[in-house]
Amino acid sequence: MTEQSTNHTPTIAIVTGGSRGLGRSAVIALAERGVSTIFTYRAARDEAEATVAAVEQKGARAVALPLDAGDIRSFPAFVAAVREALASLGSDRFDILVNNAGTAHHRPIAETTEAEFDALYGVHLKGVFFLTQALLPLLRDGGRIVNVSSGLTRFSYPGSASYAAMKGAVEVLTRYLAAELGARGITANTVAPGAIATDFSGGMVRDNPEVNRMVASATALGRVGLPEDIGPMIAALTSEANRWVNGQRIEVSGGMQL
Repeated sequence: MTEQSTNHTPTIAIVTGGSRGLGRSAVIALAERGVSTIFTYRAARDEAEATVAAVEQKGARAVALPLDAGDIRSFPAFVAAVREALASLGSDRFDILVNNAGTAHHRPIAETTEAEFDALYGVHLKGVFFLTQALLPLLRDGGRIVNVSSGLTRFSYPGSASYAAMKGAVEVLTRYLAAELGARGITANTVAPGAIATDFSGGMVRDNPEVNRMVASATALGRVGLPEDIGPMIAALTSEANRWVNGQRIEVSGGMQL
């Protein structure tokens, strides 16, 4: 899918939360395969512009669009902006959707508020469901959907229940997407990273030496994950070589909590 087609139609991805962390790594990895990207950012325009520049250095093109992935009322306007961005990239369809945008949450079940739970639900499940729905008319037949989940759906760390529950629901949703969209030749898979050293959750894994050591000791490969461990895997999953992978949860954790 990430190889340019013989009729010179550009291959285009949409990546939510693509200006930083895992999303940025995926955008750049796709660019290295010749894929141009429309990616979203929440507020940090400077980070988005830096990602656009990094893509252009790879010889691809990128368009950054603002989006609150938890505000479904904004999705019609976002789809209109996507149509304009596609036109600027020389197409009226896109080929790859990566639902990556997310927020962190660490609080025991007994202390989690309804507002916190609803916010997680809005971004991680409701937002993924309805944004995918809104973009389906623009997704080319034979396209790819990759939803980003978490290793926390397999192993449990106290304080992560609400976040992990949303990701577990996304994994079920992904299988249903694969079943319902198969007639269009569209595949849907989940990538579940382990603990990654980014600014996610306030840089907890990256910047806290104690947490970093704990994660490394629980990982078969003996270190924490990096964004560069995840982005290329997402890009590879969307390639023609992986056309027969469908409805799967693929954990990319270096062997965490085996």
